[in-house]
Amino acid sequence: MTDDPPLPPWQMDWTVEARAHLDAMPADGRQLVLAARAELITAADPYYRGVDADASLPHWITVRPLASTNPGGPHIADLAGGRGWMVFTFIRRHAEPQIVVTDAFWA
Repeated sequence: MTDDPPLPPWQMDWTVEARAHLDAMPADGRQLVLAARAELITAADPYYRGVDADASLPHWITVRPLASTNPGGPHIADLAGGRGWMVFTFIRRHAEPQIVVTDAFWA
């Protein structure tokens, strides 16, 4: 075993409820959510912390803390100007870091 920190791609898990919401979405919403998933699991920091850290994201996705008082807690990925979103938490464990999606929505 090495002491180097783990690197992306990260594992992404879904709560049962979030997965049910994803499965019930229309095809265009599901496609954008899965594209956002691809961006998050390959990012060095899925929380995109720092000034202009999310500049590399496509124009239709923004990532921000769910609560400004908890910048290390759950985050929301707003999709298509607020038409949909994913709420997720990045769990940075030394062994098997992962992203857990707790909510997904598409209008």
